[in-house]
Amino acid sequence: MTTASTTATSTPADSAPVKAERSLGARLAARAGGGAMRIFLVLVALFWLMPTIGLLLSSLRGADDIAATGWWKVFTAPSELTFDNYSRLLDNPTITHSLLSTVMITVPATLLVVVIGSLAGYAFAWMEFPGRDWWFLVVVGLLVVPVQVALVPVSKLFGAVGIFETTFGVIIFHTAFGLPFAIFLLRNFFAEIPRELLEAARLDGAGEIRLFTRVVMPLGGPAIASLGIFQFLWVWNDMLVALIFADSDSPPITVALQQQVRQFGNNIDVLAPGAFVSMVIPLAVFFAFQRQFVSGVMAGAVK
Repeated sequence: MTTASTTATSTPADSAPVKAERSLGARLAARAGGGAMRIFLVLVALFWLMPTIGLLLSSLRGADDIAATGWWKVFTAPSELTFDNYSRLLDNPTITHSLLSTVMITVPATLLVVVIGSLAGYAFAWMEFPGRDWWFLVVVGLLVVPVQVALVPVSKLFGAVGIFETTFGVIIFHTAFGLPFAIFLLRNFFAEIPRELLEAARLDGAGEIRLFTRVVMPLGGPAIASLGIFQFLWVWNDMLVALIFADSDSPPITVALQQQVRQFGNNIDVLAPGAFVSMVIPLAVFFAFQRQFVSGVMAGAVK
C-alpha cells in the first residue's frame, strides 16, 4: 500500500516538469513560426525573385538608360519606365513568329505525352499482358538516357525520313523523351488506386475504356496536372533540341533570342522584353495549376 501510494503521488510531480518543458518548446516553436519566420521567408523569396524583377524593370527602360545605369535606378527615377520596348517587340516579326512557333511545339508535345503516358501508365498498372514487368523495366531504364546521347543518331534518322529541321520533328523528339518519365510517374500513381474500386466498376459492366475515362482519369487528375506542368516547362524552355531540330525559318523563342544576341548584340531593348515574355508564360501556367501540382506531388505522402 505504501509503495502504491508513493507511486501514485509521485507521478503527477514527475510529469509536471515534462509538461512545463513541452509547453516551453511549443511556445518557442509557435514564435519561430510566427512573425520572425514569415519575415525571413519573405526576404528569401524577394532574394530569389530579384533577377526576375530586374529583368522586368530592364524591359521597361530605354536602351540608353539601360546602357547608362542599372535597373535599380528606376526607384529614384520612375519616369524612365516606358512600354515602348513592348511595342517594338510586337512589331518585331522574328520574335512574334517565334512565340507562335514555341506554342505550336509545346502544346502538342505536352498533350501527346499526357495522353500516351496516361494510357501506358494504366496498362502497366492494371492490365495483364506478356512481359509487362520486363517492358516496364525497359521504360525505367530509358529514364537514365541523356538527351545529348541521342542527338546524332536521331538527327540521322530524322534526315532519312525527311522530318529534320521541321516542327513535327521537334514535337516527336520531345514526346519520345518525355514518355519514360510520364509512364513511370502515372503507372506508380494509378497503381495506388484501390483494386476494389476498379472491380466494382467492372461488376457494373464497365470495360477498360470506360474504366479508364470514368474512374482512373478523374482520380489521377493531380498527377496528370503535375506531369503536364513538368512537360510544358521543359519543352517551352528547351534550347538544345530546338537549336538542332527546329526549322531555321521559324525557330522557337529561345533560339530566336539567341540569334538576336548573335546578330545584334546591343539591342537589349528587344531582348529584355522578349526574355521576360518567354519567362512569364510558363510562370503563368505554373501558377494557374499550382493547386493540382501540389496535390500531385503530395499524393501518396499521407495515408
